[in-house]
Amino acid sequence: MAAVVASTSTEEGQLSGQITFDERIQMLYPAINEKCTPLPRSWSPKDKYNFIGLSQNNLRVHYKGVGKTHKDAASVRATHPIPASCGVYYFEVKIISKGRDGYMGIGLSAQGVNMNRLPGWDRHSYGYHGDDGHSFCSSGTGQPYGPTFTTGDVIGCCLNLIDKTCFYTKNGVHLGIAFSDLPNSLYPTVGLQTPGEVVEANFGQTPFVYDIEDYMKEWKKKTRKTIEDFPVNDKRGDWQTTLQKFVSTYLVHHGYCGTAESFARSTGQSIEEELASIKNRQRIQKLVLAGRMGEAIDTTQHLYPGLLDHNANLLFLLKCRQFIEMVNGTDTEVRGPAIRSPQSRHSSGSSRSSPNMSPVHHGISSQRSSRSNSPINRERIITNKSNMSGHQNTNSDLGPISESELNTRNSTSNGAVDRTLGHDSDVEMENGELEERLSNGESNGAMNGSLNGSLNGAHHDDEDMELDQPTQKRQICGGAPGAIEKMLQYGRELQTFSQQLRREYGKNENNKKALQDAFSLLAYSDPWSSPVGYQLDPVQREPICASLNSAILESHNLPKQPPLEIAIGQTTECMKLMSESAIGSCAFANVQDYIH
Repeated sequence: MAAVVASTSTEEGQLSGQITFDERIQMLYPAINEKCTPLPRSWSPKDKYNFIGLSQNNLRVHYKGVGKTHKDAASVRATHPIPASCGVYYFEVKIISKGRDGYMGIGLSAQGVNMNRLPGWDRHSYGYHGDDGHSFCSSGTGQPYGPTFTTGDVIGCCLNLIDKTCFYTKNGVHLGIAFSDLPNSLYPTVGLQTPGEVVEANFGQTPFVYDIEDYMKEWKKKTRKTIEDFPVNDKRGDWQTTLQKFVSTYLVHHGYCGTAESFARSTGQSIEEELASIKNRQRIQKLVLAGRMGEAIDTTQHLYPGLLDHNANLLFLLKCRQFIEMVNGTDTEVRGPAIRSPQSRHSSGSSRSSPNMSPVHHGISSQRSSRSNSPINRERIITNKSNMSGHQNTNSDLGPISESELNTRNSTSNGAVDRTLGHDSDVEMENGELEERLSNGESNGAMNGSLNGSLNGAHHDDEDMELDQPTQKRQICGGAPGAIEKMLQYGRELQTFSQQLRREYGKNENNKKALQDAFSLLAYSDPWSSPVGYQLDPVQREPICASLNSAILESHNLPKQPPLEIAIGQTTECMKLMSESAIGSCAFANVQDYIH
């Protein structure tokens, strides 16, 4: 983010001063994964000579020796070497005081190089010295390079890991190439030699003086041009045919019927899947991406009988997403049956009467579908719950919940969701994890506020809601009391479904996390602004949509992933391998830059 400061844009310049160290590092080196290859962030208190003292979070270096001869020189290396996947790495050193003689060296060195020397004097060591302006390349004999530097100057050092060169800057001015043919795994290094010498490093903690980002953009353009100009011999048209097939299968996979037909006709491609099947998948995808999960599940059951019965974990994740959409107020269950399409209503009925429906699936589906067209029947719910769980559940919480009951139940935050969803002692959240997650100080009383706030906000606004007037504040389930009760009842059913899946198939951490995350939305009065509010973002529908689409295709012996996406995935993995193999150009060849 260094270049933002040097930019002519005032707005960008102001922005650069506001970002954090981590954000600036991420902007400068997006290809770096610091869990695998940490970046230099300070000087090492262990990898230094005794005459070196550190302060200011190990960024400031001062000389503690007598400084009579060159044998009194002392250096310090950074905490980590520069990862090759940076592509271009840059740091700056400000001269706080030149001390007695200004015998200071700034540069790079490999692990194991003697620290009782200035950088540049030994093999695999490189330095620019302030007293004479010479560059030292693994030798005690320097070469004329640049101006001397003294108190107040800022010296930058840039290592280009693509062409293996190094250049320096002085007060933001490029001084030219100092070294070439450099090895990998070099550390930022500074050396001092006389009393009073003090320098301070900037590894990105603050904006740089030199516009390093502009330099990086130049190399990004060079890398892109290399890729675009890469020679391809396609005299027989094999590459062209393959690319057309990539596009055709991608369009079919994602249900773009009209476009797929037109493209197939113009390129002579064949479509393996029937158009009716493509349109069915497209219809389901639209429902999922619109947040109408209940309709999407019913439509899938009607068009592809038995698919979800044989994919219990997928069904569970779909239902967790439906719970989230209920909170969001977008699912048909809480918006009312009037908005259901005729096809969805028909499919819902068909799914309940399907002979292939499993008891678990049939039970939860029928409970939910029946409630969408009639008031909640408590006796029927209890009966269905006993069929699903394998034992009679007499929990009195299954009845309708009034506003006063909600106030009573949520007087404290301990076990808020447990009580509201009617959990019993058989709840399968290990060690009370869900209760602890919803009962910490951050969410104390939030469940009470969220649900009752929605009820109170809707209590006198039923007529306005019918007019579909926009509200100033988003409310759980749109704020309708009946919708909130449906959501809570659905949550109980979902918990029971989770328990049965665990008994039949064993523990599943993905399912457990999905359920906890979905329920955690009820711990906040405004779930959209909460730490778990990201779940309500429409973009979060895309992964489950892709999973459902892939399952449908796989059930028809069709590829569950289009070749284009496989190729992109393989290319991304190749970029990771380039990074691990210390190929610097990978920093400027992001696959996403070529996908719009």
